[in-house]
Amino acid sequence: MGKPTRRTALSDRIPGGRDGRRMLIVTFVDRIGSGLWGATATLYFTFAAGLSTAEIGVLLAASGAIGIAGPPLGGLLADRVRLRPLLITVQLVRAAASLALLTTTDLRLLLAIASVGSLGDRGASVLTKLYATRVAGPERVRYQAISRTAMNVGWAVGGLAAAAALTGGTVTVYRWLLIGDALSFVASALFTLACAEPPSASRIAAKSASASASAERGESTPAESAPAPAEPASASAETASASEKTTAPNPWRDRRYLAYTSSEAVLFLDDSVFKVGLPLWAVTATSTPHQLVPLLLVLNNLLVVVFQVPFARFGATPHTARTSLWPLAAAFLLGGAALAASTVGAPWFAAGTLVLAASAFTVAEMLHATISWELSVALAPPTAQGAYLGVHGLAQAVQRSAGPLAVTAAIAAGPLGWLGLGAGLAAMCGAQRHLVRDRGDGALSVAPVTVSEH
Repeated sequence: MGKPTRRTALSDRIPGGRDGRRMLIVTFVDRIGSGLWGATATLYFTFAAGLSTAEIGVLLAASGAIGIAGPPLGGLLADRVRLRPLLITVQLVRAAASLALLTTTDLRLLLAIASVGSLGDRGASVLTKLYATRVAGPERVRYQAISRTAMNVGWAVGGLAAAAALTGGTVTVYRWLLIGDALSFVASALFTLACAEPPSASRIAAKSASASASAERGESTPAESAPAPAEPASASAETASASEKTTAPNPWRDRRYLAYTSSEAVLFLDDSVFKVGLPLWAVTATSTPHQLVPLLLVLNNLLVVVFQVPFARFGATPHTARTSLWPLAAAFLLGGAALAASTVGAPWFAAGTLVLAASAFTVAEMLHATISWELSVALAPPTAQGAYLGVHGLAQAVQRSAGPLAVTAAIAAGPLGWLGLGAGLAAMCGAQRHLVRDRGDGALSVAPVTVSEH
């Protein structure tokens, strides 16, 4: 009796039950493939496809820009069709796009294929988040923290595997790594196939609207055995009002949500700080040894794996997430100040301030991931969750395109640039806190709703 009890207790720690655990496997396997490809993409296009540096820049920039449409498109479809088959389809499209890259060296064809893959990558990210939101319910923030841990471990496994394979340094190795990326998407689709379809408030609303329309046309339903008594005028008005409310809200007309998404695009800059800003700053503006740069990235990965789940408490409720924007602002300020100070003094001092900056921006990354997950769902009407989360997904997509420019501008401005960037991010935290202000009863402007489907 003891062993089953322990297994059950362990399983209960992961929100979403069996489907939640399976989706974590999907996330882990997906990120292994992304780690394989992320570590070798530039090398593949250089040595296997024979593209120049300028052509690779055009390819990555253009396909990334086209991929911005992936989140809203995926979210919109998720409110209209079943989520599980849609996610499986997107995973298979990603696999096909990866394999198709092997078939040509023509820049135009590679651009078309990479754009399809980019759409799939961004769309899959939103669909996976939406699935987790539906199956985890009120525990969605804890699930997100566990999911981010699985993502980081998957990336690390894929990156280490790529590093080991690249010791061969042949074109064949690059191609096999790309095949491994494609196989990870196929495996993700197979694991998703074993998951159940999660509840969907939008489909419940659609069914209710359909039933109301049938009733208005005089069509009977199986539950109707006798004509209903005549309704008074006030009841008819209430019915009409209820019918209007079944229309799914449109995030593109929700000014507050659009403003919130715009602020998110700024707060996601920690991604560009780690990928572009910190490495460039360390090697061009400080006296620290260059060998420290990869160790800073390892530090980021390890801190996320160890602390992301405990950090889930900072987004346990919408009110807590809103309050946590203050420590997020402090982390951004500390990170910017540490980078500004890293140009002063001996190499040991530069190394210490860079470690401090990396730690501060990692704390900011973990805090913002928790806050963002909770607020993006809490502010989305349940009947249009997919569409809203799709629009929210634009924040990361836009940051990936514009973020490197903002970070390199901070580098060009020197220490004052980093101070300005840190202060600007902190100010945006304050602006977002005002934007998602409480209604006065401890709840946000749009309260979260949990639904179930029978």
